[in-house]
Amino acid sequence: MAGFAEDILQAAEAAEAEIQEAVRALDRIVDLNQWKVIEAFQKHQVSDFHFAGSTGYAYNDRGREVLDLVYADVFGAEAALVRPHFASGTHTISTALFGVLRPGDELLYITGRPYDTLHKVIGKPGDGTGSLADFGIAYRETALTEEGEIDWEEVARTLTPRTKMIGIQRSRGYDWRSSFTVKQIGEMTAKVKELAPDAVVFVDNCYGEFTEEMEPAQVGVDLMAGSLIKNPGGGIAETGGYICGRRDLVELAAYRLTAPGIGGEVGAMLGTTRGLYQGLFMAPHTVGQALKGSVFAAAVFERCGFRTKPAWQEQRTDLIQAISFDGPEHLIAFVQGIQRAAAVDSHAVPEPWDMPGYEHPVIMAAGTFIQGGSLELSADAPIRAPYIGYMQGGLTYSHVKYGVLMALQSMRNRKLL
Repeated sequence: MAGFAEDILQAAEAAEAEIQEAVRALDRIVDLNQWKVIEAFQKHQVSDFHFAGSTGYAYNDRGREVLDLVYADVFGAEAALVRPHFASGTHTISTALFGVLRPGDELLYITGRPYDTLHKVIGKPGDGTGSLADFGIAYRETALTEEGEIDWEEVARTLTPRTKMIGIQRSRGYDWRSSFTVKQIGEMTAKVKELAPDAVVFVDNCYGEFTEEMEPAQVGVDLMAGSLIKNPGGGIAETGGYICGRRDLVELAAYRLTAPGIGGEVGAMLGTTRGLYQGLFMAPHTVGQALKGSVFAAAVFERCGFRTKPAWQEQRTDLIQAISFDGPEHLIAFVQGIQRAAAVDSHAVPEPWDMPGYEHPVIMAAGTFIQGGSLELSADAPIRAPYIGYMQGGLTYSHVKYGVLMALQSMRNRKLL
């Protein structure tokens, strides 16, 4: 066993005693979501023959078709497109945007600047990369207020007749703000429909699935997307993403993924189907483990004098736990400590580097069984002021606890704690 300083162990013990009621509340959410998933499986009579792989065109792959139906029911949508062919959450979101938007349309994000990897998807006019801008699709955004809320006056001023889609990012990304709850997203959607009745409301749902009792499609959102190596893959899905929402919009996204007129009717699953089903089955429980770990992390770091967002007692609507550090040395020690706690690649020492898709050097702790699997314990941060570390995931609560203790000990060893 790792040797942790006595005061770190005492802080952990006190934190665990403090968070018990919050943990019980999370258990209730896990139960409701687990039952919802099981009932969707039962409704569509999922059987072992649905897990068979397919090849070639994969016409009439019943397992693939039923998986779409199960996802649609679980997320409260008319239709869903669930595929291993999506390489990442960014690829999935890009597919949804390109599927719906056309030259001359405008995309307006009302939750501020979106996550760093989407900046290249949005692009700049004439950039020659095949970005939205390169296809004549305009982009605008409205900043959040100082309180982290939608600036509705600015939204009303920014809307134009070209505004085809309103973008909402549920999670905080690399910002020191609260993530948006499903209730808040429902209120945003209702307000958008008042201002622009024909606009498509799109939600980047990454990191948010199963953290609450409902999902954005259940409160009026037209289209949403996420990654299967985050929450809904349950730590089992090896790749993929999902898009769900209005049937016509999902179909347009499917045409973008494959080809117009073909859409979701083809696409060999190549042995991934069982993992996608089983991952979805496991997701409510595994997300619950990660959330409990985040609550614990917030409580311990607060006891050690650091600011956290959300604070341990605040409502959770995504996996991400943000922790504010005094400088780059604290931040790097934190991320390297998380890496040391991994079962995979614990011997690796992460260093800041210029990662594709990011605008600043980024340091990432990613000792995961699935490369980039954000439902597994990981941490990352851009090396820029303010120095904020973002921890997410944890397939088991015990692993998150171990990672938090290791991160604190890493800082202690460098006389930063």
